Amino acid sequence: MGGRFITIEGTEGGGKSTQMAHVERYLKGRGVEVVLTREPGGTELGEALRELLLGHRHDGMSSDAELLMMFAARAQHLEKVIRPALAEGKWVLCDRFTDASFAYQGGGRGIPFEHIAALEQWVQGDFRPDLVLLFDLPVEVGLARAGARGAADRFEKEQAEFFERVRAAYLERAGAAPERYRIIDASRTIEEVSARVEGALAESFAEIA
Repeated sequence: MGGRFITIEGTEGGGKSTQMAHVERYLKGRGVEVVLTREPGGTELGEALRELLLGHRHDGMSSDAELLMMFAARAQHLEKVIRPALAEGKWVLCDRFTDASFAYQGGGRGIPFEHIAALEQWVQGDFRPDLVLLFDLPVEVGLARAGARGAADRFEKEQAEFFERVRAAYLERAGAAPERYRIIDASRTIEEVSARVEGALAESFAEIA
């Protein structure tokens, strides 16, 4: 069984962490060796950049600096974690990847998509996830859930209009490549969402169906 790359995407409060754990259990139950990772992060350099990106020490960070730091972390992540694991036949499950850059820095911050696409091509070449699970729900529902979790990070402090643009960018990307994206209604119960996730995995990968 060859390696596969699955990413988990969506706006705040969509239950990504809960469903990521469920996907891990589901895959391991089918004999798949799984590597869990996240962006920004996944490596020592990536985690250091994550602290800068999500913390409040640099609230005045420029949008371009934010985007470039995201891709710096991603380049290290690909070289040190993602590509080696896939080469060993492992399945990599990643909490956010380049779709998040298009959604947050493109849709949210307003950076032209072509700028992000140029960085994507430079850092990744033709490498793309085999499957993107996009957890979608109304922004007001997601923000209410996220607000109940505790202190907000630098992104979670943004206004609802920012997240509406993020959500729209995600849905636009999913609509442009439906063969690689599965939109999951994250407003439903955990059990219902988990069932939809299992269906999406079985539908996408014949080897685990």
